[in-house]
Amino acid sequence: MKKSNPAALAPIGVFLVLYLGLGVLFEYVLKIPMGFYNIPIVVAFLAAILVACIQNREVSFDGKLEIMAQGMADKNIVTMLLIFLTAGVFVGVVGRSSAESVAYFMLSLIPARFSVAVLFVVACFVSTAMGTSVGTITLITPIAVTVAEASGFSLPLCIGSVMGGAMFGDNLSFISDTTIAACNGQGCAMKDKFRENFGIALPAALVTLVLILVLSLRMDLSGAVAQDYNLVQIIPYVLVLIGGIVGINVFVVLLVGIASGSVIMLVTGQTAPTDLLANMGSGVSGMFETCMVAVLVAAMCALIREYGGFEALLSAIRRVFKGNKSGQLGMGLLVCAMDVATANNTVAIVMANPIAGEMAQEYGITPKKAASLLDTFSCISQGAIPYGAQMLVAITAASEMGFEITAFDILPNLFYPGLLLISSLVFIFFIPAKQRAR
Repeated sequence: MKKSNPAALAPIGVFLVLYLGLGVLFEYVLKIPMGFYNIPIVVAFLAAILVACIQNREVSFDGKLEIMAQGMADKNIVTMLLIFLTAGVFVGVVGRSSAESVAYFMLSLIPARFSVAVLFVVACFVSTAMGTSVGTITLITPIAVTVAEASGFSLPLCIGSVMGGAMFGDNLSFISDTTIAACNGQGCAMKDKFRENFGIALPAALVTLVLILVLSLRMDLSGAVAQDYNLVQIIPYVLVLIGGIVGINVFVVLLVGIASGSVIMLVTGQTAPTDLLANMGSGVSGMFETCMVAVLVAAMCALIREYGGFEALLSAIRRVFKGNKSGQLGMGLLVCAMDVATANNTVAIVMANPIAGEMAQEYGITPKKAASLLDTFSCISQGAIPYGAQMLVAITAASEMGFEITAFDILPNLFYPGLLLISSLVFIFFIPAKQRAR
């Protein structure tokens, strides 16, 4: 065991001051749209690594490079990077028209009174299939605005339902960057983490759906939404979902999705071969920053661990959280705190992974449970913070269609994150571990 050294945590503090401090300045003082996302997160992590390299003069610079190289060369980090890039190709191939087809198909089948419930269910499906809550909100929010305008539903309710469904899928998807980061960071199979998560997320989703239906039945409505759709384009999503649930290797699942999506997009004339390749490239490019963050965090955490920073943090955690159940709550609060600070649930999980791994051993928490806790609690906080990408993208999408709405209009209609927190606490403290394993 390394000697406890609280000063070794300074690089994390530097990152948080730079990223969170500048984010608050840009977003709320200078009023820059999407202020948090104008800050180069890679530069903030480089500054943190520089601080880590300056610390501990007993270790030479070459020695520090060796420590960082060992951290970055971890099998789980390499696997995570490859899955990120392959998932990017899949998202680039299937495009936005497939997600829109899901929404308009279901809206055409269901009476207008249940349109908001349909938006929630569609967002759940699309986000689970695409593996991105931000992408889902970007695609479905314009449809939600159209539903509100055509039927008379409250716009904050429509957008809140889309955001809730998007976070449901982000938490469960086999190709979500949060799932990839949590599973590879804790060394568990995605199907095991999915089964662990499903029992927590499903009750929260069902209660959310009931609340939406109750509110829908109390409203006076008029009109309906009708739009063309193409059911064939849904096939790649369905194949990825089925393959993931069955437990097929994630690379095989993604390759099947890419192959089927490519064939469908070419045969139906939705894209030309050259455009298809360009879309693949765009999908991969969208993952570059996430990949770089994973590499830099691995390097930074390797130095912090070597200097005794993790032991200092664990010592503080031990004083507050005692026992398995309390340890699970502590792990959840840890990733929540990092997510509130970074406004990025993937980054929060990547940063929390090494500490959570130590906590899992300390408190006897299984890898699948640890991965589930990290993903679930990060989604709880990310789905509700007013400055998160999900909230900002939803507000921007509505604004582009001529509707001004604020985060504080939407927050009271965000049922799912709050219910997911309640479900998580019930699952931790009141459901015996033996019963969950069945």
